[in-house]
Amino acid sequence: MSSKKIKDVVDRYVDINFSVNRKLDNLIRMEIGDVLTCEQHYTMRHIDQVKVCTSSELAAVFGVNKSAITSIINRLFEKEWIERTRDEKDRRVIYLTLTDKGNAIFTKMEERIHRLVESLINKFDDQEISRFLATFEKLDKLIEENKDTKTEAEE
Repeated sequence: MSSKKIKDVVDRYVDINFSVNRKLDNLIRMEIGDVLTCEQHYTMRHIDQVKVCTSSELAAVFGVNKSAITSIINRLFEKEWIERTRDEKDRRVIYLTLTDKGNAIFTKMEERIHRLVESLINKFDDQEISRFLATFEKLDKLIEENKDTKTEAEE
């Protein structure tokens, strides 16, 4: 592929990616914004999936520093949506889990988001959805491999 063609593809991808993410984040914010932020939702979603984690694990998963996660965790804790439990063997380690109240809020917000995304997905046929998901999964895998390669090169 020529360098001009590659530049056009990259520009188009960056523009589309930015536009879709911005618009989808805004739609999600409209669905859950009066209850919790997108960052709080993503944090609760991860905790729900893994059941128990630490703030260090969350920081690694989201690719942010621990202080960014700490502020999110503090707000969720103040709302009594997550619980902090110290490791009995190492008191420095604090495990995070969803409380019953947090689980109820999370489930309600997931239902709202599910309805939103479903309303968009229903505009595509099964083949388009399958191709899109396969391509997006491939992109995710390539990005992860690229990240691993760069990390190894830096060491």
